[in-house]
Amino acid sequence: MSAPVFSNHGCRLNAYETKAMEELAAGAGLGNAVVVNTCAVTAEAVRKARQDIRKLRRTHPDARLIVTGCAAQTEPDTFAAMDEVDVVIGNTEKMQASTWEGLAGDFGTEPVQVDDIMSVTETAGHLIDGFGTRSRAYVQVQNGCDHRCTFCIIPFGRGNSRSVPAGVVVDQIKRLVDRGFNEVVLTGVDLTSWGADLPSEPRLGDLVTRILKLVPDLPRLRISSIDSIEVDEALMGAITTEQRLMPHLHLSLQHGDNLILKRMKRRHGRDDAIRFAQEARRLRPDMTFGADIIAGFPTETEAHFEQSLALVKDCDLTWLHVFPYSPRPGTPAARMPQVNGTAIKERAARLRAAGAAQVASHLNAQVGKTHRVLMENPTMGRTEQFTEVHFDQPQPEGQIVTAQITSHTDTQLTA
Repeated sequence: MSAPVFSNHGCRLNAYETKAMEELAAGAGLGNAVVVNTCAVTAEAVRKARQDIRKLRRTHPDARLIVTGCAAQTEPDTFAAMDEVDVVIGNTEKMQASTWEGLAGDFGTEPVQVDDIMSVTETAGHLIDGFGTRSRAYVQVQNGCDHRCTFCIIPFGRGNSRSVPAGVVVDQIKRLVDRGFNEVVLTGVDLTSWGADLPSEPRLGDLVTRILKLVPDLPRLRISSIDSIEVDEALMGAITTEQRLMPHLHLSLQHGDNLILKRMKRRHGRDDAIRFAQEARRLRPDMTFGADIIAGFPTETEAHFEQSLALVKDCDLTWLHVFPYSPRPGTPAARMPQVNGTAIKERAARLRAAGAAQVASHLNAQVGKTHRVLMENPTMGRTEQFTEVHFDQPQPEGQIVTAQITSHTDTQLTA
């Protein structure tokens, strides 16, 4: 019996859950199957998932093809109608052992198993002991989102925010450190909402502080994408005082113009973003920022866009994730006046060029400096600011080494 083939689309959380599904499927004895874990963040992501499904059916004509993930949750009928697809399962169902036991047993499996995600009140029960390279592990601490940004379909794919209790997270990280991991990344859909559904409503800063205190042997802790307006006092304190908390934050900014931010239904304004970036860098001078920015949101004029372009400098952003806007059916933004597609592509290109200039400036500034680098493979590692470093001589994989930066290419440092 051949092991199932898994194809993952989208975010780190999806990749984490794909690893969990592999374990569940193996435990159930599922064989001769293809599982596609879809993403719904853009219309293009859904198109790519459908394309992948058709390709996988051609290469695995006799396998049972199972589709799950955010796009399957939000558009189950779309995938159920595809001739290539045998079963569609929702985001809640994919994390349940009973689902995979049913698929393996093949006793009257329903072709569509997608329940109301908004009725889910607990975090995914299947926690794996990290996933990633042998040097870095990703740990899911939160799922879902309570906010309703006008461009975003993800809450309808993930449900409302649910948190993993701090004690469970700490125990998991202790096991990872015992297994030799030197860096742990906390991940979630809306990470800064962690704790709001737990007793006494702790904040993300409380979780970070507790991890660093109770797992003293963890060399490096990193947090993934955050909403800067929700950063609490304890987290700012940890940024200031905890050298084991890495000086790299990825900010969910989305735009640089206040009117567009309001139409997006974001909770921060332009000045809030700039103030946070300046304060974080004042407290931690070696801090670097990544950011998500959308180009061509409905009603965006050239003047609005220029504010996003200026925000790259105003916040001194280094690592940009630029998203050309594409309408998602079922979201309020899809019903707003749309921007011309050519203009969207042109603005996205200008944002990426601004990002490339910021990366070049950052890389230039590192030449001659000494960095602590976590090796992801024998010749490549990352600094505390998440900058790639290439080594001419092999280094021990998974270890943290001290490196002298001698030069750089367009995308990485050389040591």
